[in-house]
Parts: sequence; structure tokens; C-alpha cells
Amino acid sequence: MTAAHQPAPRTAAPAPARTQRAGAAPAAGGRAAARRGRSAGAARSRAGRGPRRQRVAYLYLLPALLLYTAFVIAPWLHTLELSFYRWDGVTAGVWTGLDNYRQVLTDPQLIGSLWHALGFIGFYTVLPIAAGLVLAAVIGRARQGRNFAVSRTVLFLPQIVPLVAVGVIWRWMYAQDGTVNQLLDAVGLHSWTRAWLGDFTWAYVAVGLVGSWVMLGLCLVLFQAGIQKIDTSLYEAARIDGAGPVREFLSVTLPGLRAEIGVAVTVTVISALASFDVVYVTTGGGPGDTTTVPGLLIYRLAFTGGEVGTACALAVVLSLLISLVVLAIGRLTRERA
Repeated sequence: MTAAHQPAPRTAAPAPARTQRAGAAPAAGGRAAARRGRSAGAARSRAGRGPRRQRVAYLYLLPALLLYTAFVIAPWLHTLELSFYRWDGVTAGVWTGLDNYRQVLTDPQLIGSLWHALGFIGFYTVLPIAAGLVLAAVIGRARQGRNFAVSRTVLFLPQIVPLVAVGVIWRWMYAQDGTVNQLLDAVGLHSWTRAWLGDFTWAYVAVGLVGSWVMLGLCLVLFQAGIQKIDTSLYEAARIDGAGPVREFLSVTLPGLRAEIGVAVTVTVISALASFDVVYVTTGGGPGDTTTVPGLLIYRLAFTGGEVGTACALAVVLSLLISLVVLAIGRLTRERA
């Protein structure tokens, strides 16, 4: 075989390609490093913008914070200062240290007023929330219809009526010839008629039921708003599984309203512990001291009894009690939510 017919020698053609790929790897690594660098720079830029945004947000909150400080924090601190003095509101005060607090925690009348306020939680919180849950569930199952909108409006009216007016209305209804006794007479329960607000046994219950009526509308509106955001497919699945109205309420509605129940409990407990208007207008704390609450005693001690220091000490104790209860409620609802 001649040289002309001999096959051409094979050349290592793939070698340059391998060389090219080997050279491309560092280039790709460089681009990845560049991307990582840009990402790190963007992260640092976002981290730098975070504190700036927080500072801007605080600037927007500053006017409200100044007003809150001027009208809430500063008066509370002044009340705390006065609680260490014996002062009649006119002459110079005398430093007494913790004597006012010792009186608050040992005086039977002051301790009794705190227990009365705690007892109002049953009327201001437990009853309205229980009734509001039931009514919200019933209305939620029949969302259509104009009558339900009217009923919601009527039940919410106590929230927009001043509590002084509420107290005046119920004082008239509880009178000897008032609406309550007239209704009892109409159904043949004449033996139950009485001067409700002057009865040592029933005055506390009568005033507490006024608080239940006032808080019911708020609880109902809160729970209805919560029901509207519950996924309707959960109700459909419960019905497919054969759940009745009660099981549907316990398994779907109640768990879906945990946040709203927490808000309702917080608001109503504060109203119970800080109650003043309704008690002052309806019974004035009587008969005897059966309906006396801390808010009413603070008013009496400061403006009619000349014991401003003791009134301030009771106010501080009441505010601390409310804060502790609200923090406990918030902690429980946050753990359960």
C-alpha cells in the first residue's frame, strides 16, 4: 500500500474541546461568585434599609405616643406618687409610705369592692360570651334575611348608647312599678315582684344583668365577623360526615373563633373590673355595700371623703389587677391559638 493510500493519521480533536471546558469551569465559578457577591450586597442593602424603615415607622407613631404619654402614662405616674401621701386634696400632703396600700389590702370595705368587681366578670364576660356564641351560630346558619340584620343592630345598640343613659333606663325598668315587675305580673309571677335595686339579695344580680345586656352586642358582632372568615368547606365536610348543628358548632365554629373569643374576654373583663357608670346611676353602691365596686369607692374617697391618697392607692391596685388579668388572658389565648 502506497503512502497516498495510507489512512490519514487520527488527530486528537477532542483535546481542544476538553481544554475549552476546563477553561470554562473557572469562568462559571467566577460568575457564580459574582452572583453571590451581588446577593450578599443586596442582603446588606436590605438589612440597612430595615432599621431606616423602623425609624420612619416610629416617627409616624410619635404623635400618638406623645398624646398617650401626656394623658395616660403621666397621670398614672402622678397617681402612683400621690398614693404614698395622706392628702385631702386641699392642704399639704403628708408622706405615709405604704400605709395607704396597707389600708387597701386590709379594709373589709375596700377588699369587698374588689371581690364585687371580680364577681362581675361572670355577668360582663361569661354570660355575654356564651349567649353571643349561640346567637352568632344561629344567625350564621341563616345568613340570608333582613330580620337578622335588624336583630344585630338592636343587640349592638347598647354599645353606642352612653352607659349613664343605660343606667337611667334600667333603673326605671327595675322600679317597683317598672317594666320588669309589670311583665312578671302579666305572666302570673306576682310573688317575684320586688324593688330589685333596693333588695339586698337581688340588687347585685340586677346590676350584673345590665352589664350582660350591654356586652352582648359587642360579643355578637365580634363572633359574627369571625364566623364569616371560617372556610365554608369545613362546614360542608362536617355535614357530609353527618355532623348535626351542635357537633358542627363544637368542631368547626368554636375552634375558628379562638382569636375573637380572646378579644371578647379581654374587653369584657376590663369592663367588669373598671365598672362605674352603671353602678353609680342605678344603685350608688347600695343597698349597703352590696354593689360597691372599686371605681365607685375611688370616686367617693377622692371627691367626697377627702382621702385622695387612699383613693390613688386603690386606683393603682385596680390598674395592676386589670393588667395582670389581661396579660394572663393574652398568654392563654396566644398559647391556644
